[in-house]
Amino acid sequence: MGYCVIKIGGRVVSEDLDSVASDIQQLVSNGWKPIIVHGGGRIVDTIMGRLGIKPRYLRHPSGFRSRYTGREELEVYVMVMSGLIAKKIQISLAEKGVASLSLTGLDSGIIKARRKDRVVIINEKGRMQVVDGGYTGRITNVDSDMIMRILSSVDALILSPIAFSPTGEEGSPTPLNVDADQMAYKIAAAIKAPLVMVTDVPGVIVDGEVLKRVRVEDAPKVLESVGEGMNRKLEMARRAVSEGAPIAVIGSKPIPELLRGGRGTVVTQ
Repeated sequence: MGYCVIKIGGRVVSEDLDSVASDIQQLVSNGWKPIIVHGGGRIVDTIMGRLGIKPRYLRHPSGFRSRYTGREELEVYVMVMSGLIAKKIQISLAEKGVASLSLTGLDSGIIKARRKDRVVIINEKGRMQVVDGGYTGRITNVDSDMIMRILSSVDALILSPIAFSPTGEEGSPTPLNVDADQMAYKIAAAIKAPLVMVTDVPGVIVDGEVLKRVRVEDAPKVLESVGEGMNRKLEMARRAVSEGAPIAVIGSKPIPELLRGGRGTVVTQ
């Protein structure tokens, strides 16, 4: 056994967290040290709505969709991700007897990122346009040694998708919103651990069938046949394996079975 990276989305946190916590407890009992990276964009949007802030999203030429994070949005994002959502996961794990620590990439600079000064998007007229990048970042460094030192003291580590930028918009340190799938893949690649991306569908579906296995070299062609959301997960899984993770698996619970490659779509060399 060893380290593994588990990515869970906001829908799983909202609707099926007890079951996920049971799966994590089983992994810990079998000698695994899980690093849990969580999403939660819908929960962030709900809290923003209560505060009178309208969420904004960008569509990129690659087909990916991302959140636009201005200063106001960043404050809510950090509060909800590292507070409400992370602590909810931590409580569920505690109920199963799993000792966990909840952190962000800011803590000890575990995850560093560079702010995207400008990004290219597809605007409402279907044309390419360059806009300010806001407080969104691209991960540049993962402190794998620090992650391993932390995991020597606890059963599991929970990481919220917030990174540390030494130089922000005004040239001073700032938190950045980073994509949770990107964070999970970067960590898995850095520590050379298997990556499990837990979804509410059984795997990558093409022509009504779940693909059991996708090789890294075949992934670009498969990407042309999958929809929004899943295309990003498959691309992050491809990158994880290309950059050092032994395998990446996309699919629905139970997580231990995904980790064994017994269900879902397994991405390999």
